[in-house]
Amino acid sequence: METEKFKLIDIFYGIIIPLILVLLVVVLAVYVNPGGEHHVLGLTGLSGTIAVIFTEGFAQMIVLGVPLVLGLLWNKWAGGAAGFIMGSVYYLSTAGLFTGDYASYKPAYNFFGDISLLAWIVNAVAIGYMAGALCNKSTNFKRMLGAGLTAAVIIATIQAYLNYTVALTVSRNMAIGEWKDTSVLGIAGLYGFILAFVPSIALGIIVPIIAKVMTWYGIQPMRH
Repeated sequence: METEKFKLIDIFYGIIIPLILVLLVVVLAVYVNPGGEHHVLGLTGLSGTIAVIFTEGFAQMIVLGVPLVLGLLWNKWAGGAAGFIMGSVYYLSTAGLFTGDYASYKPAYNFFGDISLLAWIVNAVAIGYMAGALCNKSTNFKRMLGAGLTAAVIIATIQAYLNYTVALTVSRNMAIGEWKDTSVLGIAGLYGFILAFVPSIALGIIVPIIAKVMTWYGIQPMRH
């Protein structure tokens, strides 16, 4: 079999795009992240909300987006399995980070026991499984969009409820404060709604589009 000849487009896909992604992550972490040393969007108001969406919201979209796209392209079992892996990594890393941040508190907080964080494992599994079951291997874009958007909004609702009711005290107080916040257009609850649902709604729209484009190029698991 003749090997594929080297083309200039290979440089674009093999070097330029990965470097752009690395640069994007660095920019988000250093200049957009509200906790970063050089953040430029601030901590409050609409700009602060946008900063949170492009950092924490973006990370959560990746965690849920991988099982979602596999559920749509492959099946509910693939989506659920990918969700278990992604959700577990997110839970362990986030719980470890927060536990370290609050280690000096008396008493110290153990975020590994935070049900709202542990729920990310279940929610990541559920979004992949749910989207896969609703789509049921269909490549019809309307069905993929409906499945993705439905699964994303349901999971966002569950996570928002857990954050508000059963999270550790420090996290629960933060969630309650977000829903009472009036910094966005002076409307109480709008800030909390944007943080809880806008990334998920965007996820439910963007991922089916990506999945559909992938089917055009045959980038999907083989089905027997």
